[in-house]
Amino acid sequence: MARRYRTYTMMFKSQVAEEFLTGNWPVRVLAEKYHIDHRLVRIWVEKYRAGEFTGAEAEDAIVADYEDRIAELERKVGQLVMENELLKKRLEIASHHATANSSIVSGPRVYPSPEDVA
Repeated sequence: MARRYRTYTMMFKSQVAEEFLTGNWPVRVLAEKYHIDHRLVRIWVEKYRAGEFTGAEAEDAIVADYEDRIAELERKVGQLVMENELLKKRLEIASHHATANSSIVSGPRVYPSPEDVA
């Protein structure tokens, strides 16, 4: 099974870096507060200081985050549409069987053919 990594928005990374830079929180406390590794906090602070969380790069990252979320939602919608179609078919089959003229004991009702009637 492939390992799935958590991804964080640029806004979240900036928020964590700003909290550290204001001096209110040590790195380890921030890491525990947000349930992330303390090394990530240090990396984000360095990137924030270097200006990587502002400008075009930040906008590109935000757009990429939204595109990832849209793709995830489109996959989920596709899955739900398939499940819905399957359930509709099952309901149609079940309703067809329920209206059929048959009995559990005697089986389907036999109707006389036009030749037998005459």
